[in-house]
Amino acid sequence: MSHITFEDLKLILIECAGQDEQADLGVEAIDTPFADLGYDSLAVLEAAAMAGRRYGVALTDDVVQAIRTPGDFLATVNGAPAVPVAAPAKETTA
Repeated sequence: MSHITFEDLKLILIECAGQDEQADLGVEAIDTPFADLGYDSLAVLEAAAMAGRRYGVALTDDVVQAIRTPGDFLATVNGAPAVPVAAPAKETTA
């Protein structure tokens, strides 16, 4: 599993919710609540789902709902358990 960076998170947020013209997504925003950055809880849920798929981690809804800032998001995703990768299905020939 690779670690998500602040830059990765910014790209995910833009993909999920668009870019709020007023949102300052510089590194100084790492401890700013998502609501103050213009992102609602649905945007955070969508970003967490996307990060889970991209970085192979399992995030429960309860865990995601506790995320308040970009710093929380990074710590949560980077500390989450990896999702086991399923083996590819074998093709059968008749």
